[in-house]
Formats: sequence, structure tokens, C-alpha cells
Amino acid sequence: MRTPPNVSPQVFAIALQEFTTVVGKDWVLASDEDLFPYKDAYSPLRDIPEDRSASAAVAPASVEEVQAVVRIANKYRIPLYAISTGKNLGYGGSAPNHSGSVVLDLKRMNRIIEVNESNAYAIVEPGVSYFDLYNYIREKGLKLWLDVADPGWGSVMGNALDHGVGHTMSRFRNHFDAHCGMEVVLANGELVRTGMGALPGSTTWAQYRHGMGPVVDGIFSQSNFGVVTKIGMWLMPAPEAFMEGMIFAPRYEDLHPLVELLKYAENTGLAPGTPELLSPLLGVSNKTKNLVDAFYKGPPQLPKQQADLVAQSRVGYSADLAKYGADNKIPYWGLSLKFYGPSKVVAAQWEAVKELASRSIKHVAFQNGPIQTDPRKASDEWTFYPQDVGVPNMDFFGMGTRAGGNPNPMRGHMWFSPVIPQTADGILEANRVFDEAARTIPALQKVPIWNLRPFALPAPFYERNFLFIVGFPITDDKELNKSIVKAYRTLLDIGAKHGWGEYRCHPEFQDQAMGLYSFNNNSLLRLHETIKDAIDPNGILSPGRYGIWPKNLRKNAKS
Repeated sequence: MRTPPNVSPQVFAIALQEFTTVVGKDWVLASDEDLFPYKDAYSPLRDIPEDRSASAAVAPASVEEVQAVVRIANKYRIPLYAISTGKNLGYGGSAPNHSGSVVLDLKRMNRIIEVNESNAYAIVEPGVSYFDLYNYIREKGLKLWLDVADPGWGSVMGNALDHGVGHTMSRFRNHFDAHCGMEVVLANGELVRTGMGALPGSTTWAQYRHGMGPVVDGIFSQSNFGVVTKIGMWLMPAPEAFMEGMIFAPRYEDLHPLVELLKYAENTGLAPGTPELLSPLLGVSNKTKNLVDAFYKGPPQLPKQQADLVAQSRVGYSADLAKYGADNKIPYWGLSLKFYGPSKVVAAQWEAVKELASRSIKHVAFQNGPIQTDPRKASDEWTFYPQDVGVPNMDFFGMGTRAGGNPNPMRGHMWFSPVIPQTADGILEANRVFDEAARTIPALQKVPIWNLRPFALPAPFYERNFLFIVGFPITDDKELNKSIVKAYRTLLDIGAKHGWGEYRCHPEFQDQAMGLYSFNNNSLLRLHETIKDAIDPNGILSPGRYGIWPKNLRKNAKS
């Protein structure tokens, strides 16, 4: 039996027995077979000794059991690694940052505490998935939408705590910003509620997040300061109707007014859904439906002359390519906008957007789908991307299956996702920098990088910034995986030199990524460490998560 670092087999056996008295023998897992699901299925370190693994797992079913488990772990100084449903694929999955930790698996805590239709919120436990909450809302006939991440099996709470995003209106798709109120078990087993939840008998826990005094909720996201056991989430009142409108711009330089239109339409609420950019001329798109189609059917095939011109372009441009687009009436850029609300309002918003676009873009063209009212029908028929109407599914994970567009599936993937300015200049500069690096730096020339060539269009999931997302495959080739790890580290450093930091990443890179937030001798990380030492002095909660190591492990982690 494997033991946690610096814990003797005798002490660990005693702790496991005490865990058993709390959760029952069926929910303390220590055999190799039982621990296999707690490995990172997409690990870039797969099948080598450095791959992260757990020494055991324990699955409590209530907050009282979580408190008891944490107190036992604190007594014997056994590191725990808390997960919700363990579906965080591409970002570490179920495996602990600190190898040998005991996974604290919260999937059995899957109660939907409350869903309030009038005030549009839910209070859920960590094991509640998007499918669970969606089915509950549907079965009850509630006029509510939830905002869902791409994998519908993920935890509503877990995705929010890891700063995940979705696809509907901006106020809901930033999942952490859509939370309201938490219940948290601290390292000593004490239970805390934030915001209005700290008021006994509060009836507004999931309606007003600030409460009284400092707002501390943020320290429990992307961190290891506590175990969140309940969370309030704001839901979207079901709109009467929805529609997608497309704007097409013919010239390379039109990217500038198109991005300005994107920002204005979103920030004023004129087009509140997820905007998506594409380039018909370059044959690239960040539209999620197009990406899913490519997984199953393969990417769109361009005419040979167009494909050759695209391949010869730099930062998405050449005079010959621009002429080919003009001669063949192929737009350089496209912008997809989503509208929600009463049918008359949706129609009026689209007319307003068209008028704005016509003022700033010469020879602009438009295309729109029908105004629809049935999200399930639209989802089933794919006349709207399911997540854009709050319907969870697993289609995005077609990238991991053997299909027409993916005949040789890999074993996993990782995303490199720096935050860049929400400007056309930001898009062009990021493309210039990363494309040049991929062509000239040996560490990057050796590996496949998805979505970088011929041109990378960013994801506008968050308001007021872009995520420049490119991907890496994980394979069974250990040497290739090793090269991919080196390439990822190289990109992290390049991004930071240009002021672009990661918003989220795999545990293998969290120390490096957090270390690049280095203002004033890494004063932010030092603040995190000060908090860690104060509220978790024995360092038992998820050591290493997002670069936050307890004092007893800090020296080794940084060496």
C-alpha cells in the first residue's frame, strides 16, 4: 500500500481506519483498482514515475463527514486533495497536485438544495453536475436556464471554483462571477458560510453575495484554503426567444472595427450571448459548433489555390490572399452574435447591430438564423449550439473519439490559454509572437500545436478580454509528451514576456504559471502563502494547488 509523503504505514493504516468509521468501508479506497479513476486520464506524464497519483481516496456523503475527515487528516498530517466530480479533464482530472495525497472525493454530495424560479438561483453541493441540475429544472418545469461548460458531466461548483466559463449571457457564463454564497469547511474542520449565509436564518444567501465586511469568497477559488461544500449559483431566466446573427467583413483591416463592434454589442447588452469570431477566407473559426463538426467530419476543405495562399500568408495576410478573397467574394472575417429576449426585442437588437456595423465597415454583409423559441428542439436539431441555449452535452469531447475528422485519436489534451487584450491589435500581436516562436524555437518545432496556424482567433468567453487558446495532444509516446511539456513551458515564458498570463492550467504547470505573476518579488504569491499558513498551518488541504504550497513543502516545491 502506498502512503502519503512523510507518513508512516502504521499511522496511515490508523487514519484509514478512522476514515472508515466516518464514511463506511465502501467509501475508503486504497487498492490499485479502486485508485485507477483517481489518475489523470489526460496526464502529460502518463506512464512515467513522475505521474501524479493518490495513496487513497475517501468519499464523504455530508458536510459533517467532510468535517470529520478533515479533522482526522489534520490530526495525522495527511494531505487531502479535494475534487468535486473529478471531470476536470485537461486540467489535471482527479489526480492530486502533491503525489501521494488522499483524494477527498465529494461526488456523493450531490444534493440540489434549492432552485428558486422567481429569483433565478440554485444552491447545490459539489457532486451536482450540469446534467443533474438541467434535468431537475426540466422535470420541475421551471422557466430557468443554466449556463453550462462544454462537458455536461462536470460539476457546477467545481467549474465555477476553477474559473470555468460557459456560453449564454455574459453575466452567467463567467461561472465564478455568477456564484452567490458558499459554505466552506476549513482545515481544522470548522464550518464557515460567506455573504448572507453567515446570518442564521438568512433568506437571501444566494441573492446578495457581499454580506457584511470583506468579501472572502474569492480566496476559495483556484486555491487550497478550504473545502467548499455548498454554493449558490445565479441562473438565467428563460428568454422568450433567441437568435444568431452573422456579420461578414471583406478586408483584413476590418478586423479592427469588427472587434470594436463585438465589444460594444456585448458591453451594452445589445447582443448578450457569447460572441464568436471566424475567417471564411483563412478557413478558421472559434465557433464551437464548427470545432465540434471538425472533430467528427474533419476541417473544411479549401480550394487548392486558396489553401496555398493561406499557407503562404503571415499573420493571416498576404496581398495575393486578400485579392483572392475580393475576387471570389469570400469575407476575410465573420462575427457571430447571439440574442436573447422577447421576439420583438431580439429582432430590434439585430437591426441595431446591423446599423452600427454598416456605419463602420464598408461593404459589410449580414446573415441571420430564425428567431427560435424552443431550446430543446434547437439543441436536438443543432440549429443552435446546445450550450448556447443552456443544454448540456458531451459533443465537444468528440476530440477524444475516433471519428471522420479524427481517425487517430490521442489520449488526451491540454490547453494553453493566455489572457490577451480585447483588441484587434491584441489578436494580431499574439498571432505574430506565437507563430514566430513556433517557426523558430526548436522546442516548439517538434510538437503539434492545435489552432495556431494558419491563424488563431481568440475565445471571447469573458467580457473585456480574449483568451488566446491553443491546444496540445497527449499521446502514448513518452518522448513526444516530454517535448509537449517543454513546449508548454516555453509558451508560458513567451506569453509572460508580452504581458499575457494564464487564466487556468494543468497542475504540471501551475507553479511556473503562478510564478510569472511576479510583480514586486511575487508579492501576490507571498500573500497566498501567508493566508495558507494562517488557516492551514499543517498544510493538509490540496498542497500545491495553483502554486500554493504549505510551509513544510514550500522549499522543495520552489527548488
